[in-house]
Amino acid sequence: MPHRQKLAKIELVEKHQVRRAAEVEHERAVAVYDLLEENYFAPNGDFIGPYALYIKLEETRLVFDVRKEDESPLVQVPLPLKTFQSIVKDYFLICESYFAAIKKSTPSQIEAIDMGRRGLHNEGSELLRERLGGKIDVDFDTARRLFTLICVLHIRG
Repeated sequence: MPHRQKLAKIELVEKHQVRRAAEVEHERAVAVYDLLEENYFAPNGDFIGPYALYIKLEETRLVFDVRKEDESPLVQVPLPLKTFQSIVKDYFLICESYFAAIKKSTPSQIEAIDMGRRGLHNEGSELLRERLGGKIDVDFDTARRLFTLICVLHIRG
């Protein structure tokens, strides 16, 4: 039997059309592609996947809207947005430093900043896994890619 606790579709739901830099759109596309290629996603309950996931920001919440592959609703998991704001802000700052460093810094300086960037990304991924705990079980790689998408949602253009 094929692995059924997985995502077969994922979309970011945004109220307004947002134009993002090409680099950001590329990161979003890669995260979605990688998620669909390999993921572990298991909502708590007697649900059988694969699943469709819609991620959206609603007022002060980040909402994971989980549906069956045929789009029928299963469960919505709201998470307080405030939980992620600090780490997303720090992640954006270190990404800016990283991209600036690429233009003018030595390879060792770039590597040091990149290690910090990856460390913050891992921290955000673990925070997401912790907050989803008891609601949706995800593996670390799935959490990393979902955290990337959460960051994309925070970019306003």
